[in-house]
This record gives sequence, structure tokens and C-alpha cells, in this order.
Amino acid sequence: MPGAVSLSRSLRRESCLWQRRFWEHRIRDEDDYRGHMDYLHFNPVKHGLVERVADWPWSSFHRLVKEGVYPADWGRDAKMGDGEYGE
Repeated sequence: MPGAVSLSRSLRRESCLWQRRFWEHRIRDEDDYRGHMDYLHFNPVKHGLVERVADWPWSSFHRLVKEGVYPADWGRDAKMGDGEYGE
């Protein structure tokens, strides 16, 4: 059943919102910030939810394109699993 909480998560009072390996990270500098933003924006593509970063409607990517931070076709040539964006 989609969205159901497993017994293990229920016993630990965990919801489905955060993954278990979540941890805090202090952003060190501009490059670190940019790397995290790239990771967030590319994640829907990486996980097969959309084919292009711009196809994910709930992303801050659209605002940042309007502000000139990213080109509209950013991420188009990235290879999934090559470690370029995050993890």
C-alpha cells in the first residue's frame, strides 16, 4: 500500500518523510551550496520520476532559471550514477 509505514518505522515512531540516513550538514562555501542545489534539482531525474530537470514542477529550479542562475536545459547531458550530482 503506497505511503504505508512499515512495522519497523512504526516501532521507531518514524514517518515516511525522512530517510533513515538523513544527517545535518553545514554548508561550507559557495561551491558546497551549488553542489547541494545541483543534487536536489537532479534527484527527480536520477530516480526516474522525470526525464529532464525542468519537468519536475515542484522544484526551485524554475525560479533559479528565471533569475539566471541555471540555464533552462541544465542537467540535460548528465549521466545518472556518475557521482556528478550529490551522493
